[in-house]
Amino acid sequence: MRVMVLVKATEDSERGNYADHIDEFVAMGKFNEELVKAGIMLAGEGLTPSAEGKRVTFGDDGGTRVIDGPFTEAKELVGGFWIWQVSSLEEAVEWLKRAPFRSSTVELRRIQETEDFAGQVPQEILDAETQLRAQSGRQQAQ
Repeated sequence: MRVMVLVKATEDSERGNYADHIDEFVAMGKFNEELVKAGIMLAGEGLTPSAEGKRVTFGDDGGTRVIDGPFTEAKELVGGFWIWQVSSLEEAVEWLKRAPFRSSTVELRRIQETEDFAGQVPQEILDAETQLRAQSGRQQAQ
């Protein structure tokens, strides 16, 4: 199963203050190395502060509204993510317990697969989604 590991932003990450956290970067690099060697980590990236982001809100009428960052409540923002391949959420939790975080909240969510929608969504839609995912995977490999 694939899981997304959502790392919450901090006040420092929202300010772009990384210079005071070099030791944490080194420790996280070592942890990422362990994940890669174990075949767990499929992807992982940090995100820029929300001041550099935008939110797009979709109305019931189909209209959109664009809101420029920064966004309030850093603890509610995502500061980075991983995508892991694990056998269960419990395995993901065990890996996460080894991460060098301090004073942080990290959320784990299973990534839905096409099979999760079987019996609820017409098969032709599921087949088209499967083809798109395969095409996307081929493009990323190039």
